[in-house]
Amino acid sequence: MARTREFDTEAAVSRAMELFWMRGYEATSVRDLTQHLGIGQGSLYAAFGDKEGLYRAALERYRTTLAAAALRSLEEGADARAAIRTMLLERIRIAVENDGRGCLAVNAACERLPQDAAIRRTVRDMQDASRDALAEVLRAAAERGEIAARHDPHTLAAFLVTFLNGLLVSSKITPEARALEPLVEVAMAAIG
Repeated sequence: MARTREFDTEAAVSRAMELFWMRGYEATSVRDLTQHLGIGQGSLYAAFGDKEGLYRAALERYRTTLAAAALRSLEEGADARAAIRTMLLERIRIAVENDGRGCLAVNAACERLPQDAAIRRTVRDMQDASRDALAEVLRAAAERGEIAARHDPHTLAAFLVTFLNGLLVSSKITPEARALEPLVEVAMAAIG
């Protein structure tokens, strides 16, 4: 008879997400994970298959929580420029926390690619969702006359995602919001 799982897998994934976000995949050992999660190695393997399975679950948790919240804030903003500025500044605030942990998705791309095709798909899906949400906000804003229609909304959205990726890497190098926030205004100038 199979044993009943004696821990909350959702809570374990959330705690693992935090640990991977702080340390990265390679620097986080199975022992680190079992100690941080308060579970045995057998329980980790039974629930997630292996360290990589737990990492993928953690990245998926990030996608459905923090990344999804950023997209919701864009969609809920009445003024496109303010919504985009707020989203970028909030991403900086989160990225510089804990001595510059950056963004788990960007960290995953930097650490695990090009070797890990599954991680590539997950990160690309997140970036595509961000680009599509930004493109829709920009398209609607141009139709309302809030912004100049100088650039194709899809291209401008792709620029903003690329800018944000660079900003999130920079947050690991210079984990100071006051040093990164002025860069947002430069990117905002591209919106018109």
